[in-house]
Amino acid sequence: MARRLRYPLFLNALLAIVGGIPTIRLRQASRHPRLASERTLRDILKISAHTLYGSHHHFEHILSAPTSDELFALYQYLVPANDFEALRPFVERHKNGEKNILFPGSPYMYATTSGTTSQPKWVPMTRKYLKDVYGKMSHVWIWNFIKHRPKALAGHIFPIVGKECEGYAPDGTIYGSVSGVLVRDIPAIIKRHYTAPASVMSIEDYGARNYTLMRLAVQHWDVTLWATANPSTILELQRAVDENLDTMIEDIEKGTLSEKFDIPQAIRDELVDYMRPRPKRAQELREIRDANNGHILPKDYWPELQILSTWKCGNTKVYMDKYLDYFDLEQTFYQELGYIATECRFGFSLDDTIESVMFPHHHYYEFVAEEELDSPNKHFLQLDELEQGKRYCAYVTTYSGLFRYNMNDLIEVGGKFLNTPTIHMVSKVNGIVSLTGEKLYEPQFIDAVKQVEKDTDIKTNFFVGFADINESVYHFYFEFEDPDTTQETAEEFAKKVDEKLCEINIEYASKRASFRLHDPVAHRLITNAYARFKAACLDEGMRDGQFKFNQLMQDESRRGKFQVLVLGDMMSQVRSNVINRRAELADRFKERHQRIEERRLARSERRKQRKKDREQRRKARKQAH
Repeated sequence: MARRLRYPLFLNALLAIVGGIPTIRLRQASRHPRLASERTLRDILKISAHTLYGSHHHFEHILSAPTSDELFALYQYLVPANDFEALRPFVERHKNGEKNILFPGSPYMYATTSGTTSQPKWVPMTRKYLKDVYGKMSHVWIWNFIKHRPKALAGHIFPIVGKECEGYAPDGTIYGSVSGVLVRDIPAIIKRHYTAPASVMSIEDYGARNYTLMRLAVQHWDVTLWATANPSTILELQRAVDENLDTMIEDIEKGTLSEKFDIPQAIRDELVDYMRPRPKRAQELREIRDANNGHILPKDYWPELQILSTWKCGNTKVYMDKYLDYFDLEQTFYQELGYIATECRFGFSLDDTIESVMFPHHHYYEFVAEEELDSPNKHFLQLDELEQGKRYCAYVTTYSGLFRYNMNDLIEVGGKFLNTPTIHMVSKVNGIVSLTGEKLYEPQFIDAVKQVEKDTDIKTNFFVGFADINESVYHFYFEFEDPDTTQETAEEFAKKVDEKLCEINIEYASKRASFRLHDPVAHRLITNAYARFKAACLDEGMRDGQFKFNQLMQDESRRGKFQVLVLGDMMSQVRSNVINRRAELADRFKERHQRIEERRLARSERRKQRKKDREQRRKARKQAH
């Protein structure tokens, strides 16, 4: 059935105004990044000058600086570089109802994410930041989609965002996902294009949530924009289609939502307006399924997909490579989502590269060169001082009370957008690992192991954890105090560490619950494993004074040195695990194929029976005449 998207003339014209004006301002700021940086810093300091934090750090004195150089120097001298733990006492006062602490008044909401301790970060968000910064950047982002694909909003939009409301602070302020709140408050002219309401993200069961998202999206042939931060989400959502295809088609045909999924009744009631019987669409999906040996992919069920937007740099490329053949990339424009974190929307891509354009009129940025990260006397550089090809740690000052905030991200500088350098993220810095967005901190891993030691009375002499991006799994290596500790005990110990990490880190728990992170793998180390590892590093030429060691890493080279220190034939074990996993997948595929074949035969038998019944009725009528 030939169908064509209608050109959304009115909507594009509206976005040309709403997104075009902030785009012009971005270009103006990008021509003069140092001037824009100065103006932004002065504005932020002026707004917060009479707050508790501003008074403590002499914002009014900093603002008296007559030149940009003096302004930046005074700001660095009087305001220390911060991590969240340094700001937490001020945030706690806001949470408990005090005003004018980090900024005038109170936060509009808090964005929550994992922190370096068992306490999550509660990142304050002001109404000004959400409206004048995040909102206007979003307008540029959407307008940029239209410029690349004019029909990007001609059909349905499929955004994957966080849960809008996780709960409330002691003073009643909401905390949750910034993206979820923005989707909730999106103008009706855009919202009517969404495949699902924001409430779907409140479904606690991940399997049920993924099924619901895809059931509501796949019923539409004209999904034109799909945006999700983490590429691993695409794999999980496609798995929901693969494992529930027949149920999904039946739901689409009847306008229902299968009862086998744990979905609150209130959400089911809300979704009634999003579902109606679509027998033609169901038949179309069956034909696609039958023509593709029981499988359907996004390029099949969304033939008009115009834009796909996810992270593409850093670790995420491993996941991305697994699904590129899901899409027709000659038609679908696949764009890097950009450097976006819970703390702020640092920047995003405007073309088909991984480089993010920064917004110096919305944030004040500072940077420390990679080679100075461990220096006690860091040199902080301005945005216009970055060098292409070099790597830096990023710091940011925002309209939401983050002052000289260490993003703890290693970024690399690309080319320039007008006169302003572009960047892309490379990895986390110093003891933070993130495979699918969990941001697991080294202190959290250490704390989890120590708690399990206390709970089980099983002691370790040494332990280390490694993240395996290819398998989306953590490998935990333990040198137990008792050398006769069995592999079974080691696995049980690792399981309890995993449970503790879920308690400590909310994002780790989320990724484990959604199966984006698999069960951790336990390994037993030989006696004196750490000393042997260090000796191997020194033998390779590293000086003793330079030797540094993290107990949580993503470093295949260092992990290789521990693999030779594992008790037993670890490589045989790994090969056995791989073989077993492949066999399991083969069995699952065989079972699914068998079910499909059984249904096909059953349909064939029913058709034969109906034909036989018709023939008998015809003969009976003939005899009656």
